[in-house]
Amino acid sequence: MGTVSFASSSPEETRALGEALGRVLQEGDFVGLLGDLGAGKTELARGIARGVGIRDEDVTSPTFSIVHQHHGRIRLTHADLYRLTGPADLDGTGFHELRDGPGATLVEWVDRVPRAAPPDAMRIVLLDTAENARELVVTTSGPRSEHLLQRWKDELLARAG
Repeated sequence: MGTVSFASSSPEETRALGEALGRVLQEGDFVGLLGDLGAGKTELARGIARGVGIRDEDVTSPTFSIVHQHHGRIRLTHADLYRLTGPADLDGTGFHELRDGPGATLVEWVDRVPRAAPPDAMRIVLLDTAENARELVVTTSGPRSEHLLQRWKDELLARAG
């Protein structure tokens, strides 16, 4: 539906963008992260978790366990699909039940198993633009994710002003 870009010149700015998104996440929201290794997906995920009310040190990339659940203002299911080879690998994890349960869902490497995302989802592609600089290209695919994007933009404006 919609596409917007945000610029980040440091890991701290990437976390701050994530924190603003986390503050406005609601039950049922889905955010998929994409980008090369080292692009800043886990930094953004830490910021999102902080915005939900989860301590930074509690958020690591769940590469080996695939799915973690965190409890803050809302429950946050955080998954990392990097090591998966396809949909069958995801089916045995209980991911879909967690995704469709209470809370919001955040998935790194969502492109590894595209059907991990519901039809209406926000996707954020992190692109390296310079040393430590990133462009976050955000796309939405339905009214729910479009509303999430609007809440995020409103939160960033409120914090800037």
